[in-house]
Amino acid sequence: MFTELRLALRPALVLLIGFTLLVGIAYPLAITGVAGLLLPAEARGSLIVVDGKTIGSALIGQDFAAAANFHPRPSAAGKGYDASSSSGSNLAPGSKDLADRIAASVQALRHEGVLGAVPVDLVTASGSGLDPDISPAAARVQAVRVARARGISPMEVEALIVRQAKGPLLGILGEPRVNVLALNRELDRISAPKTAKSGG
Repeated sequence: MFTELRLALRPALVLLIGFTLLVGIAYPLAITGVAGLLLPAEARGSLIVVDGKTIGSALIGQDFAAAANFHPRPSAAGKGYDASSSSGSNLAPGSKDLADRIAASVQALRHEGVLGAVPVDLVTASGSGLDPDISPAAARVQAVRVARARGISPMEVEALIVRQAKGPLLGILGEPRVNVLALNRELDRISAPKTAKSGG
């Protein structure tokens, strides 16, 4: 009986160990190595380094609260933009809490001087809570505030948004977008804010 059991278990254990080594170790190492050779920046997390200091990732949103910066989408991740607690709010479309939060966000934007229609991505969080991008429309409604805070013309800010905007992937996948961190970095290159920055 034990001999039969051993004979039955042996091929199963050999397959388990073999596939663990192949699929669990060799394959991930090979893919990581190829990615590191072909796309080194992306393989390291698309980190953005300035003067030897990592200031963020092009893939992960972060909070920019100052008037002189473009603001990202709201975040429901942890206490906000917490990469260790990536999450959406999980509130239903008919939720009163969601409606109240959106109304408060719209009111805050009106207080900043935003007129007309408010782009939905400025008042709703993404599924991850870490979306690094906003729509070009969401960037444009912030242009007057940013220009005023930096002492530059709204036309300069609008031109910057146009330069930073990216179209859908392969022309068909996704929506036009602007990376908030990249946009704020470009702003810093052309103009320092009139007051000290906060956030980001």
